[in-house]
Amino acid sequence: MSAIIVDKIAKSFGATQAVRDVSFEVRPGEIFGLLGPNGSGKTTSIRVILDIYQPDSGSVTILGGPMTNEKLNQIGYIPEERGLYQDVPLDRCLTYLATLKGLTEEQITERLPKYLAKFDLTDHAKKKAKELSKGMQQKGQLIAALIHDPEIVIIDEPFSALDPVNTQLVKDLLIEQRNAGKTIVMCTHQMNQVEQLCDRLVLIDHGRVLLQGELSEVRDQFRTNEVIIDSLDPLPEELNGVSRIEQLNGGYRLTPQAGLSAHQLLNELLAQGIKLNSFEVAVPTLDEIFIQVVKEGNGKHE
Repeated sequence: MSAIIVDKIAKSFGATQAVRDVSFEVRPGEIFGLLGPNGSGKTTSIRVILDIYQPDSGSVTILGGPMTNEKLNQIGYIPEERGLYQDVPLDRCLTYLATLKGLTEEQITERLPKYLAKFDLTDHAKKKAKELSKGMQQKGQLIAALIHDPEIVIIDEPFSALDPVNTQLVKDLLIEQRNAGKTIVMCTHQMNQVEQLCDRLVLIDHGRVLLQGELSEVRDQFRTNEVIIDSLDPLPEELNGVSRIEQLNGGYRLTPQAGLSAHQLLNELLAQGIKLNSFEVAVPTLDEIFIQVVKEGNGKHE
């Protein structure tokens, strides 16, 4: 059974169609990337999933059926606009938010100190949210989203305002949640984090799905015949079998001539006496794929 099924949803606000015919599926026990530029329709899609907005057409299935109040308590959600009460001490704020998710006083007393310690917030628990740094507030939001042990976690820009140490802490936590069978939907512009964490992804722009699938399949789809080499000696300006040489920081990107495979190019280089430290087929980064797909999609909409 899928954790979330989004089936051909559409949503308009006046003359603006924010989402049109969007479909994707999120499986239990995976980290799923919901990606897109600003204004692409990501937030609207999330709000339809959470039953905040009713779609004009299409449907959403959550944990095997329509959304209910009981299922809302099985979801942890962190919007991009953070929601801690600014004039309330952090521990009291988190206690209140936990009660809204159905936790008893006993459960909160057991769980909250552990989460505060895990996020290094114990010494700051009595401070008002407005007295905390943005990074500390972000960690407080994460506690609010996880303390009730939800089946599904939907998180918008999870690494916002976090330093490298706390970024790694959150990454470890998301992986821990996935390994426990939880479903994570992650919206972020940080493509390097998507590459490290996400099992599958969907890319939305102008309210339409442009690309979706497993991360490895998506990267293979955009793979070229270019190679990256590290040579012991500087390369000459021209090489047999190479149509283009681009110098990189610490290496070269080579474009083989038409019809020449990467393996054949390697043989050509060795035959010409090129001494190599490394040779690898160039795999496009998710940043490069993202930019290419969005540009192509914009061209189709013009």
